Amino acid sequence: MSRKKLPIGVQTFARIREDDCYYVDKTGIALQLIEEGNYYFLSRPRRFGKSLFLDTLAELFEGNEPLFRGLAVHGQWDWSRRFPVIRLSFGGGVIRDAADLGTKIDELLGINERRLQVSCTQRDNRGRFAELIREAERLHGQRAVILVDEYDKPILDNLTRPEIAREIRDGLRDLYSVIKDSDAHIRFAMLSGVSKFSKVSLFSGLNNLRDITLSPGYSAICGYTDEDVDTVFAPELAGLDRDEVRQWYNGYNWTGTSVYNPFDLLLLFREREFRPFWFETGTPTFLVDLLTTRRTFTPDLERVMALETLLSSFDVDHIPVEALMFQAGYLTIDSVRRLPGQLHMTLRYPNLEVRSCLNSALLQAWSDDPARCGVHMPQLYDRLLANDFQGLSALFTSFFASIPNDWYRNNPIAQYEGYWASVFYSHFAALGLDIRLEDATNRGRIDMAVLFNSQVYLFEFKVVELAPEGKALQQIRDRGYAEKYRSRGEPIHLIGVEFSRESRSVVGFEVERDSTH
Repeated sequence: MSRKKLPIGVQTFARIREDDCYYVDKTGIALQLIEEGNYYFLSRPRRFGKSLFLDTLAELFEGNEPLFRGLAVHGQWDWSRRFPVIRLSFGGGVIRDAADLGTKIDELLGINERRLQVSCTQRDNRGRFAELIREAERLHGQRAVILVDEYDKPILDNLTRPEIAREIRDGLRDLYSVIKDSDAHIRFAMLSGVSKFSKVSLFSGLNNLRDITLSPGYSAICGYTDEDVDTVFAPELAGLDRDEVRQWYNGYNWTGTSVYNPFDLLLLFREREFRPFWFETGTPTFLVDLLTTRRTFTPDLERVMALETLLSSFDVDHIPVEALMFQAGYLTIDSVRRLPGQLHMTLRYPNLEVRSCLNSALLQAWSDDPARCGVHMPQLYDRLLANDFQGLSALFTSFFASIPNDWYRNNPIAQYEGYWASVFYSHFAALGLDIRLEDATNRGRIDMAVLFNSQVYLFEFKVVELAPEGKALQQIRDRGYAEKYRSRGEPIHLIGVEFSRESRSVVGFEVERDSTH
């Protein structure tokens, strides 16, 4: 199997096919969608291939048969029927207010009118959109197909300005309600974006959409599966550690087959090195600020429990952290329990890239000097590798000293053990180390276990008033936390860390090696 071009940044189906690029065949899924219904909604994180999938649907409905030769749908589609396709994409540029949105909608409707050779007489955008749908059917002899890409981006661009975001949301709701009112003239419609806004806030006028975001059969509608990587991209795997590829980039799941982010894999195949390609394309400043403001205990992000209703309750005035992180791709589904009427989900980080980079971003936000994190992380790795515990203590003491006093005054979480533990955890998570949190034993729960370099490090954290009291290390001893790990046959280090509320720093850092090894 010969190598092909890597379709990095390519979102048009025709270009991929005509330029002989690698293509993971999603046309079978497209056909299934069309046969099962007429109106769909899909939420997926950015750079997951949503735009490419919508473009594939457009080419299919427009009957561009040569592009589909050799693909799953080719022998199952009536190529003699061509449908007028109306495309609306809010992906380009930033919408700054309601007037800006109106201008953008006017521009998009004009593009579709010219492409479909329709002349609309209505002046307001709502009426004009409805007229465009009717006239498209009349002129082309087939009901219209409507594809809306990045349907929510104008709102997301303004989440830090709630009043503006609400005005934009209302304007989009007015536009999208036209789709339901025009049912008699529509063959198929699909809206896709990053967020799943509650139906009350955005889709009250469009309640006939089937939300396939969490449909098991459509979990792999965007992204690459393990099978895709091993077959379609087989020529690119030489020289890469296959398990490392999985660890870094696989793991996104929507109750079905897990997938890789396409952007990550394509850049990995080009650059031939493991880097956080997807994470680096968008700094989650809003998310980091939200996690900090809401005093999130970051170790809890390793395992989050949430009802399906919580994950779909996203709105301008109500943004649950869990919903934002899930929809943005920083958390994914680990397991599902079906309760009467809804799903109860366990969420986790999808992979090493997200876990490491998000914790690194949090550390930078907590420090007075974001560059300090870049200095500390290599030092932490080297000192852990050398079992330099005195150096580890000095490193964390230095980091806590770098956190501005205003941060402590404005964050009540700093008074609790959880905050201090969060800082330690995020350092190790940013390095991508194997961490076990609140690991249960028959005598209690270990605050944090780190497995690294064929050794085990057991941490217990305590908050004291001013001077060290030795309680953290004593608890590890008294409760026999090391016993659970002795069967590994590796050196075990017991580390008790005590923090002072008064001095806001590490005042106790005791280390003892388990006597059985």
